[in-house]
Amino acid sequence: MSETVKIGVFCCVLLFPILCASQEALYVGSEACRDCHETEYDNYMQYSKKAHSFQSIKKMEKKLTPKEYKGCFECHTTGFGKPGGFVSETETPALKDAGCEVCHGPGSLHAETEDPEDISREVAMEDCHVCHNENRIKDFDFKPLLY
Repeated sequence: MSETVKIGVFCCVLLFPILCASQEALYVGSEACRDCHETEYDNYMQYSKKAHSFQSIKKMEKKLTPKEYKGCFECHTTGFGKPGGFVSETETPALKDAGCEVCHGPGSLHAETEDPEDISREVAMEDCHVCHNENRIKDFDFKPLLY
């Protein structure tokens, strides 16, 4: 075996566990949750305003500057500005609304393993403050609800 092959094999053996262990969860969209969490998915889609939140900013698009419009993505889409998160309506249509992963975190690992430890199961009011903070409540005259 050549020295180059030995080094390559050594690197693969050494690095493979590190690469596997550092797999980062990415956003997959609420539809990926539906098969296992049908009741929760259906309730969310029917009763949550967030489930259709992109419509709200789409209505306002002509009244906003491109920068203001893009600023709405932080709260009205899933994972905007984060690895695997919303990019645009055409590139990531499954993430264009604020979905399950806004509160529960990226779901790719959980969807793959079905392990409850691979997703944030406990959601607290503090988690809501990213979007439902004092400034936004005053600016948009709404109150956060937790169901």
